[in-house]
Order: sequence, then C-alpha cells, then structure tokens
Amino acid sequence: MDTKASPWQKEFELIVPGMGSDHCAGIISKTIRRLDGIEELSTNIAKHRVSVRVQADGPDAEALKAAVEGAGYDVAAVTGGEDADREDDTAIDEAYLKLALRRLWIAALPTTLIMVLMVPHMFWQPVPGYLAIVALLAFPVVFLFGGAATHKASWRSLKNGTFNMDVLISMGSLPPYVIGLVGFVYPMTSFIEMAATIMTFHLVGRYLEAKAKGKASEAIRRLLTLGAKTARVERDGEEVEIPVKELAPGDIMVVRPGDKVPTDGEVVDGESHLDESIATGESVPVYKSAGDTVIGATMNKEGRLRVKATRVGGDTFLAQVVKLIDEAQGSRVPIQEFADRMTGRFVPLVLIIALGSLVAWLLAADTLRPILEWGAGFLPWVDPTAATPVLAILAAIAVLVIACPCALGLATPTALMVGSGVGAERGILIRSGEAIQTFKDVKVMVLDKTGTITRGEPKLTDVVAAEGVSETELLELATTVENASEHPIARAIVDGARERGIKPGNVVDFRSTGARGVSGTVGEKIVLIGNRLLLEEHGVNGLEALDKSLSDLEEQGRTAVIVARDGQACGIVAVADTLKDESVAAIRAMHEQGLHVVMITGDNERAAKAVAREVGIDEVRAGVLPEGKVDAIRELQKKYGNHVAMVGDGINDAPALKQANVGIAIGAGADVAIEAADVTLVRGELSGVVDAMVLSRATFRKIVENLLWASGYNAAAIPIAAMGLLHPMIGVVAMTASSLSVIGNSMLLRRRYDRERR
Repeated sequence: MDTKASPWQKEFELIVPGMGSDHCAGIISKTIRRLDGIEELSTNIAKHRVSVRVQADGPDAEALKAAVEGAGYDVAAVTGGEDADREDDTAIDEAYLKLALRRLWIAALPTTLIMVLMVPHMFWQPVPGYLAIVALLAFPVVFLFGGAATHKASWRSLKNGTFNMDVLISMGSLPPYVIGLVGFVYPMTSFIEMAATIMTFHLVGRYLEAKAKGKASEAIRRLLTLGAKTARVERDGEEVEIPVKELAPGDIMVVRPGDKVPTDGEVVDGESHLDESIATGESVPVYKSAGDTVIGATMNKEGRLRVKATRVGGDTFLAQVVKLIDEAQGSRVPIQEFADRMTGRFVPLVLIIALGSLVAWLLAADTLRPILEWGAGFLPWVDPTAATPVLAILAAIAVLVIACPCALGLATPTALMVGSGVGAERGILIRSGEAIQTFKDVKVMVLDKTGTITRGEPKLTDVVAAEGVSETELLELATTVENASEHPIARAIVDGARERGIKPGNVVDFRSTGARGVSGTVGEKIVLIGNRLLLEEHGVNGLEALDKSLSDLEEQGRTAVIVARDGQACGIVAVADTLKDESVAAIRAMHEQGLHVVMITGDNERAAKAVAREVGIDEVRAGVLPEGKVDAIRELQKKYGNHVAMVGDGINDAPALKQANVGIAIGAGADVAIEAADVTLVRGELSGVVDAMVLSRATFRKIVENLLWASGYNAAAIPIAAMGLLHPMIGVVAMTASSLSVIGNSMLLRRRYDRERR
C-alpha cells in the first residue's frame, strides 16, 4: 500500500510465517475481507506479511489475528503499519525454520523405525506385535508433535469455510491411521505406515520449502543487513558514537577509512573513494569530495570524510530500495489471474475427485482392474489382486496427497522474489509484477535527451583559432572575460580551459549584453565574445573566414561563440551538452533487442538531429515542451500500440513516465521521476535499460515455465492417482518435489539472466 492512512483509518501488518504461496495468501485475503471495515489489503509472500488498512471503527489487531488464525494460519506478530521493523523478518523466519526442523525430526525418527520394522515384516519374517508397535510409533507422528499443527490448521480452515493444503494432508493421513486400527479386530492390510510416511514427507516438504525460499530471498536479506549500526557524529566539538536510529538531518558524521557511511548525506570536507557496489552493482570505487552526495551503507575506502546527513530512517536510499522490492514482491502479474482462479477452487475440487475415486473403485472395481493389470507390467507397487476396499482407499488417498496447490501458488512469487533480488544487486529496481509482464512486449523506447542521452551539463568541446592566433591564446582571452560571468556557457568555457591548464587572467570594464555576449578589457585590449550578429554590429573584421567552421559546429548541435580582440576575430569556442560515455553502445543494444528508439527534446530540430545522428536514434521529436511530453507519448502509443516505454530523469519527465506503458527513471535524477517510474536504474546509466529489459523477460519466462509445470503436474498426476496407478507414499514425495522444483526453477533465473546479458 503506497499511501499513508488518513486520520479516520488504521493500518496493521500481520506476520504469518505459514503463508508460503499465493494459494495461502488467497485464503488469508478472502478471510480478512469478510470482516466489516476493511479498506485495503495486500500480501507479501516473500516477507510473510499481510498489510491491512481498516476504517477507524473497523477490526482491531486482535480481530485480524483471530480471523487469520481461524483460516488455519498462525500469526507471529501484529504491528502498526508505521511501526513494522523489517529486521524482525529474519528472526521470525529463522524461528519458523527451526520449528519446522524440530517437527521434522520428531516425525522422522519414529517413521524411520517403522520403515526398519516394515521391510522384514513384509518380506522375511512377521514381527510379533507388529501392528501395536507401528500404531504406537506412528501416533505422535500423525496426532501429536508431528501432525498436530497440520490438523489444527485444517480444522480451523474447514470451520472457516476455506480449504488449504493442510486439509488434503489431514485427510490423507488420518483415515489411513484409523482404518489401520481395524486390523486389531479384523485381519486386513495395515495403512498405519502410510499415514506416518505421508505426514513425515509433508513435514520434509515444509522444511525444504521454507529453506529454499529463504535462499531465494537471500539477496533481499543481505540488503537489510548492509546498513551501519552506529555513527560517529560531531557534538560540541567532539566525536561521539551514537546508534544510526538517532541520526537527524543536518548531523555532521565522521566517516573514517574502512567505515560504512551511516546514512545518505553530502560531503562537507575531505576526499576519498567509496565502494558503491551495493547500490549500483559496479565494483569500481567512486571518487567523492566536498559537495558530492553519498549513499548510506556504502564503504569508505581510504580518506577521512565529514558528511552532513540529509536523509535518515525510512527516507534513505537503502530503505527506499527495500520498499520498492517489497512492492514488487507483493504485486500481481496479470498472467497470475489464471493461477488465482485455479487455486481458489483447487482443494474442494481435489476432495470431490478423491471421493469420486473412492466410490468408483468400490462400485466398479472389476471394470477398472484391467488398468491395474496393465500398470503392473512396469509399476512394481501396483497390485491388481488387492481387495476392492484396499484399492479404493489407496486411490482416494493418492489423489489427496499428490495434489499440489502450493506449486501453482509458488509459481509467480518465487520468480518475482529471485528476479527482484537479482535486480537489486545490479542496480535495477522493478516496482511491480505488471511492469515485468508489460516490459517484455515493449516495441518503442522513448529517451529524454538531456540527462539521459547527454550529461545535462555543457562542456567545452571545440576551439577553432583564426589564422595567426594560437588555441592557447584564444582560450586565455575567452576564459579571462567569461570568468566574470555566471552564465552556464561561460562556466563551461572557464572549466574547459582549466582542464587544459589555462587559468583566467584579470579583466576590467566587464559588461554583459544579456543573451548576446560579453565584453571586457584584458591588458590594454578590448575583448568581445558573442554571436555573429553582435560582432557584426561592432564592426569586427575577419568573420567570413570563420563562417564555414561556425556553420559546421552549429550543424553538430554545438553552441558556438566568436572571440574578437580590438575589432579582429580571433576564433571560435564551442560548448555542448556532451554525450554520456555509454549512450552509443546502449542505443545499439536497444536496436539488437528489436526496439524502435525515439528521442524527445525541447531543443531545436537541428541540434536534436545532430545528437540523434551521433548515437543512432531512429526518430526525433524536437521542440517538445515539458507539458507536451505526455501528448508525444500518447501519439506514439496511438501509432505503435500500448508498447511504449520511456526513460527520463527530471521532474518534468514524471507525467510522461506515468503515461508510458513502462516508465524507467535514471536513478541519478529527481526523486519525483523515480517515484513515478515502474523501473529505476540506480547507476543512472542508459545501458541499464537493456539489462532491465533482459531481466524482465527472463523473470516472465520463469513465471510462465513455473505455471506450465505446476498446471501440467496437477493435470497429469491427479488422474493417474485416481486410476490407482500411484501409491500414496510415492504421491506425497511427488507433491513435495513439485513445490521444490518450482522454487529451484526460479532460482535458476540468476543463471539465465547472466547468460542472456552476454
């Protein structure tokens, strides 16, 4: 939920460790929405959190907790939305994993003993008192420490009118145990071993699933532990160490070599190189000095820095990254609607199929037995000679335990979890699952020129000296006069001269004629700098010799000024908003992805086309004012369909980023642009656009693969089980393997992304 609650609303976050898939999340959402006064609700499976906004007179924390527990899920904690501490997630998940492991051991030890006794009893020598021994060993597995939580959850779920995975496991383990007890009074096949095995494998699956999901979300967990815990700040002329939570904007922090920067800030003194790889994915340290911004949790490599804190707490870069990832993991992908519809009806449908299998085998065993005779030829566990009740029970239980709604429910969130983690490590933050699906169909990439393709800062690019004048002499005249001006072009000339080792001299009688030019006296010579019209008005000689160079520079999109001394033209200096280093390669990579690249700019057409030619832009929209960018995007959508993405960095780009089907913000730009975007590139490099597209396509493919696998598994496995061709013990192993395979396939996303980037 993006917006804050109004005074007549309340926010709560519930931590539900057992909410491990979309199937579970759907049940919990449906249950909470039954309560009066629910305004908004969202779930985040990766963090096992349910965020709820309620009316002021709506349900309180206890009512929400009771509702979720009534659906069959334990609630670890309930917090106010503003008070939720993200660092608690790791501790709660670790506690849940330990509990799952403890339950597994308690179930596994007796079940192992049962297996050890069962093999000699079945194949060599009957064990005296076998039934009583296995009944005693299986009891704690099925009813107490092992299965109690499962049965409790399924009972709550049934009372609540919702059906979760626990219902299937309870119905697959309780009846076999109870039916097996009939063996004490009437000789028959024992099903008690099956009950213990089913419950144990269910617990194995729960533990491995929790462990695998923890590994899948490892990248996100790392982010949460990256920040510094303490900060050295200046207080009354002394350095004192305080917890990072106590920092306030304006505090002066002292960052020593080897320290992490405690929070986002601005360098006020000192210089050093900072390792910003946690934010940008780039391993090369970045030089920082007074006036530069720094990101909290980045590592200071060598120098001592004094940094003024600018953002603290939930406003820091790291906090915003975690927030964006939370939004992505809690979002929905349109293709997921199919899975949601299936999982909502899945368990009741499986119960009906299981009951139908039981009845069909009881009433028509002789008709169905040829299927078993065929299967016995290659399936060693199939016994066509078994009694009809045994076949009916085996088929019904196999249907119950092989069905796996969790595999369907895990298909999307695990892929989003891994994808968002991979992106965060590489400086690509994708806000929503919808953006991932939309991104794969993008055909047109719209780029804002200034700050996206170019640096957004004019730089001295060309120095053309007239005959008889050296470049050094020309630059000395230009920088001396322009140093007295604050105009951006003047500053670019002065800075460019300094980079060439030329320092400004002394100027007197400095005058500015507004946008046309400047003049001043250097030594005893009058120097005039400006456009051709200004110099013509002052009767400057030698302009014709510079006309060709002037025209060529303007054709290339340069802003050129002529320098004259005592009425004689000395040459031309030109400035331009220079290209970013990676722009040409990035746009070439976009073409390789099949994209039509459009540049939108407020510049005149000649300057815009000069830049477009240099970088390989396909289409130029020049002279577009900030308010016209939205209309330009609409026109492109009308022409190319809803497949238009836009990259921008400024405040004036925000409306256009919202209008585009996918908005991409360059991370070095304005916060409002980042807030409006679907994708944020932390490095601020255009090359990240292609990386983001590759990641989105790879993530979406994984989602589709997972959904196809989970759907195909259930569509094939349930009928096979109903026909009596699957033993329940094999069924429960297959069910566990199905969920784990979905998680494992999602974790391969990292490898696929790296391969497709090359």
